[in-house]
Amino acid sequence: MFDFSIVTTWIDCLLRDTLGLGDFWSILIECVLVGVGILLGYAMLAIVLIFMERKVCAYFQCRLGPMRVGPWGIFQVFADVLKMLIKEIFAVDKADKLLYFLAPIFVIAASVGTFSFLPWNNGAVVLDFNVGIFLLTAVSSIGVVGVFLAGWGSNNKYSVVSAMRGAVQMISYEMSLCLCLITAVILTGTMQMSGIVEAQTGPWNWLIFRGHVPAIIAFLVFLVAGNAEANRGPFDLAEAESELTAGYHTEYSGMGFGYFYLAEYLNLFVISGIATTVFLGGWAPVNIGIEAFDTVMNYIPGIVWFLGKTFAIVWLLMWIRWTFPRLRIDQILKLEWKYLMPLCLINLILMTVVVAFGWHF
Repeated sequence: MFDFSIVTTWIDCLLRDTLGLGDFWSILIECVLVGVGILLGYAMLAIVLIFMERKVCAYFQCRLGPMRVGPWGIFQVFADVLKMLIKEIFAVDKADKLLYFLAPIFVIAASVGTFSFLPWNNGAVVLDFNVGIFLLTAVSSIGVVGVFLAGWGSNNKYSVVSAMRGAVQMISYEMSLCLCLITAVILTGTMQMSGIVEAQTGPWNWLIFRGHVPAIIAFLVFLVAGNAEANRGPFDLAEAESELTAGYHTEYSGMGFGYFYLAEYLNLFVISGIATTVFLGGWAPVNIGIEAFDTVMNYIPGIVWFLGKTFAIVWLLMWIRWTFPRLRIDQILKLEWKYLMPLCLINLILMTVVVAFGWHF
């Protein structure tokens, strides 16, 4: 398996030794390169996910989806991006201007921040702290603030109702998300994202195999709670068009709306990426203990494994969105506080017992 740290070490040596730059300029250039890489990856994935969503939606509704711009409609997203960039950004009368303009920044900052924690390959992790899971959940919670500020700052009654719904839903389901992640931390013994992946290398060593029943329960609950955390159907009560027009971003236009649009799709990818990293081995290949098979699998780059697993979960979540009807807000909260939350607590105790007695693989 290729170690991407070879590339990063080479770039660091090039800047420091070959070009003779000091620590300050070397670190500054490296940070700029990493930042540009994150933003480019973020933008390209958003384009792919938007196009994928439209085609998956069309497939489930027995139609073709966008077909006019480019072959098979592949340039439709680029046309929409251009349209969004040239749209006028207007200010709402009687809105709280500061909160109104801060809200999209909070939402996109939380999305980019959590995106930076994903381990793409061995040695290719931007933010890899020893308390990575803790920081990941802390950064992701900033998005709740952005959603609430968007509704409150718009001074629109529909947006305020939407923001209240979104905030209470996201705060509620964060509890189940965190408990599922803690379950994985107990099994692996580390909160570092790269450490969690490294704990899953080897034959049949993914957490859903190692931790058997408690890990599988945590994985399934994580998918449900992650779908709700990303405000995706059937948990999209904050954007219920039939009730609240466009929800908390009703009063936004141009790139103000574009930030919310980008964050929604990238949050879907982030949730799927975290599920892949924590429960499905991340960039670790499929190994089954047969030497010839495992050797071939190890030749496949880690980033291919990571993207393949992640997009498989993305497709599953899109399937769920376009299959199940939207729930009521009371049903959503009842599902979390009466069922998922107690289940996660019991599952956490069960995983602790499994690890304490060494019953895991």
